[in-house]
Amino acid sequence: MNTLKAEKRSMDVKAKKLRREGYVTGNLFGREIEGSLPIQMTKKAVDQLLKTDNKGSQVMLEVDGKTYDALIKEVDYNAMANRVDEIDFQALVSTEKVHSVAEIVLLNHEKVEAGVLQEDLEEISYKALPADLMDKVQVDVGEMKIGDVIKVKDLEIAKNPNIDLKTDPEAVVVSCTAVHNSVPEPETAEEAE
Repeated sequence: MNTLKAEKRSMDVKAKKLRREGYVTGNLFGREIEGSLPIQMTKKAVDQLLKTDNKGSQVMLEVDGKTYDALIKEVDYNAMANRVDEIDFQALVSTEKVHSVAEIVLLNHEKVEAGVLQEDLEEISYKALPADLMDKVQVDVGEMKIGDVIKVKDLEIAKNPNIDLKTDPEAVVVSCTAVHNSVPEPETAEEAE
């Protein structure tokens, strides 16, 4: 599990000014934290973290010497400036289930020889204790043929008794369909009349 160093943010300084100085702002909230704790992290540290972790990932968040087991709840990406502006974290309590999402990662899609893969779902919503959290669900699609469908209920996450799915188990994750690229034949002069 990765560790991210942060410091308490003074609300006297505007977020815009902090971003110009190379910081990413954020908040840490949770049952054992009164209100929320405004924090700031260096852009470099955040960029390093986001190479391996994303929304739904569990990280150790170190704020002014105190370490929190935290979940990345939201990443506010500013596409115009090509940077992360804000990250929100939820401090976890080992005995409390938390709502999270797991990103779906398709494996071996290059092995599909017939048909086209259609990914209908990019993430799965669920609740679990911190010990059972996962940020990615890998789906091997290498053996799929035309007409095959993989639903949420077919995945390992759905078989884990410690995870409460919030996404419909019948929802289609990925399907393999036939290629329809036929060109309509030009009409002959007789058919047009």
